[in-house]
Amino acid sequence: MAVLVLIVLPITLLLFGVPIFVALIAAASVGVVALNIGTMDPVHIALFGSLDNFPLLAVPLFIFAGEIMGRGGIARRLVGWVLAVVGGVRGSLALATLASSELFGSMSGSSVGCVAAIGRLMIPELTRRGYTQVFSGSLIASCGAIATIIPPSITMIIYGVAAQQSVPKLFLAGIVPGILIGVLVSIYLLTYARINLVPLTDPMRWSNIAKSTRDAAWSLVAPVVILGGIYGGIFTPTEAAGIACIYAIGIARFVYREMSWLELWRTAIDSARIIAQIMVIVSAAGAYSWVVTTSGFPSLLVETIAGFHFDKWALLLIINVVLLFVGTVLEPPAAILILTPLLVPLVAQAGVDQIHFGIIFTVNLAVGMFIPPFGLNLFATHALFGIPLGRLYRGVLPFIAIYLVALALITYVPWITLAPLRLLW
Repeated sequence: MAVLVLIVLPITLLLFGVPIFVALIAAASVGVVALNIGTMDPVHIALFGSLDNFPLLAVPLFIFAGEIMGRGGIARRLVGWVLAVVGGVRGSLALATLASSELFGSMSGSSVGCVAAIGRLMIPELTRRGYTQVFSGSLIASCGAIATIIPPSITMIIYGVAAQQSVPKLFLAGIVPGILIGVLVSIYLLTYARINLVPLTDPMRWSNIAKSTRDAAWSLVAPVVILGGIYGGIFTPTEAAGIACIYAIGIARFVYREMSWLELWRTAIDSARIIAQIMVIVSAAGAYSWVVTTSGFPSLLVETIAGFHFDKWALLLIINVVLLFVGTVLEPPAAILILTPLLVPLVAQAGVDQIHFGIIFTVNLAVGMFIPPFGLNLFATHALFGIPLGRLYRGVLPFIAIYLVALALITYVPWITLAPLRLLW
């Protein structure tokens, strides 16, 4: 009965197009009655109590900061600086797209926001400089996923809240995996550019680097302030998100002067729409998680899977396959809030470090965002730049392969995620 109510029911509702939050509330409500848990009062408390969480406040703040950075000239100057640094290398424009995504991700934590902000700047330039539109769109869709992995990551914040793990530790553990993925993608981009004889961009000149550094100085300071403050113990991730908003407003409005008060107001409204969509899912998932935990289903699941006597590597392989599939149909916040109460006891029983598992979880969902046919970044790229989905599906295949290689390394070589913690924490 628990499987039918807590797993089959919400999945069936989602397949019929029911909104995620409605499916979760329905599963929680039916679960209370069908599993004889008690009254509905705790469900109501969980709905609102899920949002009464200080670390969770970082999510809307980082989304707002990312929107301001994308529209207020900060992202554009970052791209210009990266182009000046890597200029003259065959494939430098594609490398600049990747590096800009990593830098933007280190300030905003939003995957779709990265696709929109960096894509608007880079896709016209990529197509003008010899890259096909499909390759350019596929590159943007896959690079956007890096923003989910590079700290500060909204996905990691939500996992930390759901699994009751340290968000700063998750951020620190995510640095090396993010760099690893960037290195692997860079190797592919350089190889692609050489094989296809992509035209060279302007050579690197120290005068251009100096000029672009002066122009982008305030933009380059942002990730230093955000991450330096967190790891230096000056402020928490939530406080860092608030500082990121104030910093972005100050730079966009008063230093670069590319955003009026009216534009800032419109940005706030657009951000509020995105935030509302996430928070209503968080609220519903809180009620669902309470019912799942109270029903004893996680313990039953652990006992059932333990009965199969899977080795740790096999269990992680199965979980990766499940998460990749889930990541294609659910947004990362919803996937984490639904699956964390089910999977964390399972991996804890198998002896997997929960910080390490948080990074595995995050990377899986990041890859899922551009896996056909439902990857959210694919839809965003199609909607923003008009690239046919069928062609995008084929274009992202090499990037999927690269990310899967990185995922395998991250999963089975815990040192990649845990070494920075052991050295610096």
